[in-house]
Amino acid sequence: MAIFKKSVPAAATALFLAGQFATAVPALAQNATAGGRPAGWFKVCAKQEDDEICNVQYQAIAGTGQVITSINLIERKGKNPARLFQVTVPSGRMIPPGITLKVDDKQGAKIPYAYCFPQSCVAEVKLDDNLVKVLKGGGKLTVMSVNFQAKENPIDVTLEGFTAAFDGPPLKQDELKTRQEELQKQLQEKAAETRKKLQDAQDAAKEGSAN
Repeated sequence: MAIFKKSVPAAATALFLAGQFATAVPALAQNATAGGRPAGWFKVCAKQEDDEICNVQYQAIAGTGQVITSINLIERKGKNPARLFQVTVPSGRMIPPGITLKVDDKQGAKIPYAYCFPQSCVAEVKLDDNLVKVLKGGGKLTVMSVNFQAKENPIDVTLEGFTAAFDGPPLKQDELKTRQEELQKQLQEKAAETRKKLQDAQDAAKEGSAN
């Protein structure tokens, strides 16, 4: 079973949909590096005039707070329905290879980059029921991009919790705030741990030089 149909929306349509969602939920743009736990799927929704825009998303975040992979399943319901699947990776990517997605041991499928910003590149395809079905039935999604040094950068994304996030209700604002606070705490703890390890290594090097 193919992961998705090779139907890519026009860039203008994709940008419009993404822009509409960012306008509807400004908190997401402000919390691009702290929108949820590093290994958790969640859904947020917002009203945009007569439409409702929902985003089921996952963000893989490094200890530094940088988003290394972001996955978004965006759906707009109402007068102008639209569905979009996006994968965002850091910039410094080789464009021709695109991004390869692989669910468990299924055959991988490639999606092309639609556009790049100074800090990130976005690949996207039309979101359809087949893609949702494959993700619901999987255990792990591997996202592969190729950096400017021609090295593959695979990122494993757990699909545990995807079905609950996709089919369940969106997070309330207080729930989203709690997730953001929890992530900030985790990142601060990781940063402190990294600083301690660095300091310990420097102290050990100084002692070695003294002896």
